[in-house]
Amino acid sequence: MNDTKLILIPGRTMKQGTGMNIGKESDEYQKVVTTIEMNRDDMVRVGVEDGDTVRVRASGGEATVQCRGADLPEGMAFIAYGPASSELMDGETHGSGMPDSKGFEVEVQRVG
Repeated sequence: MNDTKLILIPGRTMKQGTGMNIGKESDEYQKVVTTIEMNRDDMVRVGVEDGDTVRVRASGGEATVQCRGADLPEGMAFIAYGPASSELMDGETHGSGMPDSKGFEVEVQRVG
């Protein structure tokens, strides 16, 4: 089993906003917030293809999500804000009251 360390940039997406209008329990919304997007070369290193399940680990915790190839720089990944991204964030706020939510290192590993 291969794994790769990447820099994760969580954020909002337009599909996520559209899905919120339907409701957070909708399949559309859930798919958006449980998918990590990665550079295709990074996917090859991890040994995964579109739709495979991966475990993402960070200092704050871990989440199991689906992966999808995207036009991102090598070494970077994206996940929409939601329960999975929240599981990965560390509780450290550096006195700001807001945890680091962007640009933190994660390890990605194929499940199964």
